[in-house]
Amino acid sequence: MARKIGSRYTAHQILGRGSAGTVWLGEGPEGPIAIKLLREDLASDQELVGRFVRERTALLGLEHPNVVSVRDLVVDGNDLALVMDLVRGTDLRTRLDRDRRLAPEAAVAIVADVADGLAAAHAAGVVHRDVKPENVLLDMQGPLGPGSSHRALLTDFGVAKLIDSPRRTRATKIIGTPDYLAPEIVEGLPPRASVDIYALATVLYELLAGFTPFGGGHPGAVLRRHVTETVVPLPGIPDELWQLLVQCLAKAPASRLRASELGARLRELLPLVAGMPPLDVDEPDAETADEPEEEAVGTGAPAAERGGRARRRGAVPLVPGAKPADSNRDTHTSMRVPGPDELAGGARGTARVPRAAGAPRPGSARHRAVTRRRRVTLGVAAVVLGVAVGVGVWLATSGDDAGATPPDTQNSAPASP
Repeated sequence: MARKIGSRYTAHQILGRGSAGTVWLGEGPEGPIAIKLLREDLASDQELVGRFVRERTALLGLEHPNVVSVRDLVVDGNDLALVMDLVRGTDLRTRLDRDRRLAPEAAVAIVADVADGLAAAHAAGVVHRDVKPENVLLDMQGPLGPGSSHRALLTDFGVAKLIDSPRRTRATKIIGTPDYLAPEIVEGLPPRASVDIYALATVLYELLAGFTPFGGGHPGAVLRRHVTETVVPLPGIPDELWQLLVQCLAKAPASRLRASELGARLRELLPLVAGMPPLDVDEPDAETADEPEEEAVGTGAPAAERGGRARRRGAVPLVPGAKPADSNRDTHTSMRVPGPDELAGGARGTARVPRAAGAPRPGSARHRAVTRRRRVTLGVAAVVLGVAVGVGVWLATSGDDAGATPPDTQNSAPASP
């Protein structure tokens, strides 16, 4: 059912939902558009509407081939909307859900596109603050790039900043998506351009590995890992690419590259990864260290043992009442900043080490069966060894007794009368 958005636009059908609002396919004076209609409870917040209007110039002025441009901002009654370019394609999360991981050449090309978009935004003084696969769109109608990749465009600039008002998120709160949050945000520092670089490097790691370097399990555990753990190496990629990843995932913001540098370096590395197949590593099991694994009703078996994907993200929606089903797109979280003692001592037992392909998941039924077999084998071996040692000792003792002279006759002579 069509609905009017302001005086110039018409929304025809829903393209997707997120915790911050709904994206519609719409029509405007210049043709098809995408309309991001924010939730009504956000539109009724006068403070947020004021921020929305103040950000208008910055958002409308951001033009780049790798950025989804914002054409207009509409404030009309209960409607608060961003009118954006329509990208004919899908988002990067949908691509990952389908393929699990990408070939390195395609992954590097996509991230290089996003880095170029970020460079333009940072030059204009705009920090995205929520770089993640859900906010990267793939243009399916344009020409293919390296590794048969589609042109990537970054969307939703300014949405996290718009929602992050002082009243909604005080100094003890965090806005973002846990898997992609830079350590300085977790520690309560203001977000600079370097937080986008950290998040984009996390996206590149995820495209290559099929999982994020510090994600999985309860959001609080994810935040601790960003601050306390080092990234686990990925086997099978060129060392130059790995060193680039490590640099952009550095805990210290000043150690990371700028967006323009990252884009240029990634394009230089494209010949090194040309033709490489996707990596063959399995996702580590952070959930088992943080919380019990979910079981299907009536099966008694973990989801991973039934061929399904394990539960990974525990994103907490910013807006009260947002449904979990709405959090798979465009999700922001509002969380308490962990204290120094929690960050210093909370990471024990949460290290994430990739498993070799085919290895059983720790805590899974297969892993428990393998562990039981090993224990039985070790127990039998211990019993056999004990019996062998006992028999050996008995034989040795028996041999000594058979060749010895009785103590009452040995070297003795008859007593003199």
